[in-house]
Amino acid sequence: MAETPHYQLSDFDYDLPEELIAQTPLAQRDHSRLLVLNATTGAYQDRHFYDILEYLNPGDAIVMNNSRVLPARLHGIRPETGGHAEVLLLRQDHGDVWETLVKPAKKSPIGSTIIFGDDPDHPLMTGTVVGELEHGGRYIEFKYDGIFMEILDRLGEMPLPPYIKEKLQDQERYQTVYSKVDGSAAAPTAGLHWTPELLDAVRAKGVKTVELTLHVGLGTFRPVEEENIDDHKMHSEFYQLSQEAADTLNEVKAQGGRVIATGTTSIRTLETIGSKFKGHLQADSGWTDIFIKPGFHWTVVDAFITNFHLPKSTLVMLVAAFTGRENILNAYQHAVAEKYRFFSFGDAMFVYR
Repeated sequence: MAETPHYQLSDFDYDLPEELIAQTPLAQRDHSRLLVLNATTGAYQDRHFYDILEYLNPGDAIVMNNSRVLPARLHGIRPETGGHAEVLLLRQDHGDVWETLVKPAKKSPIGSTIIFGDDPDHPLMTGTVVGELEHGGRYIEFKYDGIFMEILDRLGEMPLPPYIKEKLQDQERYQTVYSKVDGSAAAPTAGLHWTPELLDAVRAKGVKTVELTLHVGLGTFRPVEEENIDDHKMHSEFYQLSQEAADTLNEVKAQGGRVIATGTTSIRTLETIGSKFKGHLQADSGWTDIFIKPGFHWTVVDAFITNFHLPKSTLVMLVAAFTGRENILNAYQHAVAEKYRFFSFGDAMFVYR
């Protein structure tokens, strides 16, 4: 087997005009464009997402991440000063204590409080800083009456990625149509193209649909700062796969079908479990910090749907691990020339061998 070249961060850069960064979702989810890439030959075709049916075979399985994005951005007031505080929920630590990012962090020392709601005298929720983390991180313990998720729905905003400047008119457009398990700080965006009708057509063709859960963390947007990519420390994300889902996918593989992942989050989950159990899937849950880059040994995923990713990101490296660096950068160059829409609300790729 040929040795994998040692790549630097700059090897995964490409030029992207800012106007190609999609600011709003399309009116119809499945009308986004679809760049179909043969990872073996490097050949590509320009299609639309609703054409995905042509590339699926009876006996294949589509895997989807059913995690749901929390309305995790909260705006509060510091009762001592009347100053504004923005709190971004990252993950639940234990009980009502959450790991958060607070702006401005320096004004939120341990013991300080932030209140949430329109009436300062009768806040819907109060948060007390009980611990500090690096990069402005704070552990906050929340106190409230009622059900936390219901209060969050009333108070919170969708935490859109930093490159999206437009306000989202319909919060559900940053959720997949099959989202159901609360816990993500960002959407598994490759799934935003699916519609219930298109999924029904997939099943009618004899393709199985299988769900797993991976709660997307904001680490997915954290830039790689080390030129030697081997020195990059990946963020951890919580995943879960049921025994029923594992059995279905093992059966698909055994009968010669393909496991087709919707998005890099599904890939991370499947390959984490596949690496752990030598290619055989079984019920499993835990935290993964898997770093899939060129040279990675694939054990489960045969093809996948993905959006277009940021230059020099770990997600471009993940796709390059499947396609080869030259194939993916050539495809991206074509997508730029053809004015595809990029990133979370952008167009999609279908990548296969």
